[in-house]
Amino acid sequence: MLFIILFGSIVSLFGTMIGASLGVIVKKPSKKLLGGIIGFAGGLMLSVVVFDLIPEAIEKWNFAGTIIFSALGMLSVMLIDNLLSIDKVFDNSHVKVAFLTALGIMMHNFPEGIIMGCGFVGGSMLGLKMSLIIAIHDIPEGIAISAPLMASRVKSGRILWYAFLTALPTALGVGVGALIGSISEAVLGGSLAVASGIMLYVVCGELLPEASKLWDGLSSTVGILTGIIGGLIITTLI
Repeated sequence: MLFIILFGSIVSLFGTMIGASLGVIVKKPSKKLLGGIIGFAGGLMLSVVVFDLIPEAIEKWNFAGTIIFSALGMLSVMLIDNLLSIDKVFDNSHVKVAFLTALGIMMHNFPEGIIMGCGFVGGSMLGLKMSLIIAIHDIPEGIAISAPLMASRVKSGRILWYAFLTALPTALGVGVGALIGSISEAVLGGSLAVASGIMLYVVCGELLPEASKLWDGLSSTVGILTGIIGGLIITTLI
């Protein structure tokens, strides 16, 4: 259990801190670059959910239960997403944008940790796949936090510290996921199904639309398609 929590924490920190460091170095990443990275992360997550996570949930549990609990996972993130719509009452300043982005990332890093924890309990290979996907997915999140702060001339050290804090909820989620998933096969299947729903909503409701919004052209499209193919390779080889 301790190893799973430690590994999950390192994975989350790795992706987020790489993204934040890139944001600090690049300072003003182009929309084309961000669109491609976010599209790639979305395509990768979509592929792994459809071809690995959902089939694993069905195998551990059953088809009907997987569909129902996936829908519950989607609804839970939908409610969180609606709560985060409070950003409409704020001015469009860079610092407030960064704060709200960080808040949203922290809230969905917790279920990401649950996904990793359940994955490791379901099988080490599944856990490794999910960890790799989430690490890649966390890179654009780190960029999303650091870019507006750089625009506000916040010091690089503080930016990296803020990025570090946003990754901490993942460690808590990993522990919860491992604990829940170790109770029984049925509970593990249900947990994987909920995690699948969460990831599907994040991909279809946030990542893919955001990629297209940032760059409505070949960059985001190629990123999405490359991510899907990359996910197929990962699910086949690992």
